[in-house]
Amino acid sequence: MSEMTQKTRLTNALKGESVDKAPVASVTQTATVELMEMTGASWPEAHSDASKMAKLALASHTEAGLEAVRYPFCLTVLAEAMGCEVNMGTQNRQPSITEHPYKKGIDDLKMPDNLAELGRVPAVVEAAGIVRDSVGEDVPIIAGMEGPVTLASDLASVKKFMKWSIKKPDDFNAILDFATDACIEYANILLDSGVDMICVADPVASPDLMNPTTFNDTLKPCLAKFAEAVDCVKILHVCGNVTPILDMMADCKFEGLSIEEKVKDVKGAKKTVEGRATLVGNVSSPFTILSGTPDKVKEEVKKALDDGISVVAPGCGIAPNSPLENVKALVEGRDEYFS
Repeated sequence: MSEMTQKTRLTNALKGESVDKAPVASVTQTATVELMEMTGASWPEAHSDASKMAKLALASHTEAGLEAVRYPFCLTVLAEAMGCEVNMGTQNRQPSITEHPYKKGIDDLKMPDNLAELGRVPAVVEAAGIVRDSVGEDVPIIAGMEGPVTLASDLASVKKFMKWSIKKPDDFNAILDFATDACIEYANILLDSGVDMICVADPVASPDLMNPTTFNDTLKPCLAKFAEAVDCVKILHVCGNVTPILDMMADCKFEGLSIEEKVKDVKGAKKTVEGRATLVGNVSSPFTILSGTPDKVKEEVKKALDDGISVVAPGCGIAPNSPLENVKALVEGRDEYFS
């Protein structure tokens, strides 16, 4: 098979079609302190400044060798545009939500009529154009965003959201539907800006936090509604050991499912999702990319490929203090495997 472009390779791998070799990308957070120092584009400014955002995102491709440009670097852009207050963090700490617009209840849910103009959304849109001009058409651009479950919990506060899931199912469903509609609108704004793929990270949907029955009955329909309304290749990332919900995740109509190293039986996971989704991951971000050695990274890459992972990737967001040589080892491990 002739050498494919990085975009074709990643698209094919996610769709379960044939590739010349497995792609290596991060579908989750990519910025590291080393890359910030190399580019002069650091957090927290790079969360808001389009040219710094683009510069830092590009570095994971140009300096670390990852075969996609994945940006932005947090899960608060949409939440902020929808009325949450955000602490922008530091050079090595991501932004976090500090205030929730609907923690008193859902009586005044209101969708903004100018979402594309609010908060940091214009910067994220502008950064897509800068990245595209820089890499051309052959390198895929992946935009990351918070999923409907996480957005709903940000709007209401995790505490209220969990409480409503048990005591006020009507409020719980209303905030979820509202958040799903906002996610669909934002994802389509991102697609219009020229990104190729969307990675939805929905940590609050994890079985660590939500009962698998709730996932099946209430969360899965929201994710599937999102997937049907957003016309591109999509990846769903849920943190933690998602083994209990993998079968349901595969019904959400995302091409790729990104899994952490906490999913121990990757071969079994592959059988579970076969024909409905492909697996992305699952080299440990905290234990290997952050605190391991390049050799340990390569070893995990090869094991992931042996187990049937379609796209080699960190299991979760790359920790900002991860050594660049460990990120580069993701590609080196893949190259050794296919040599």
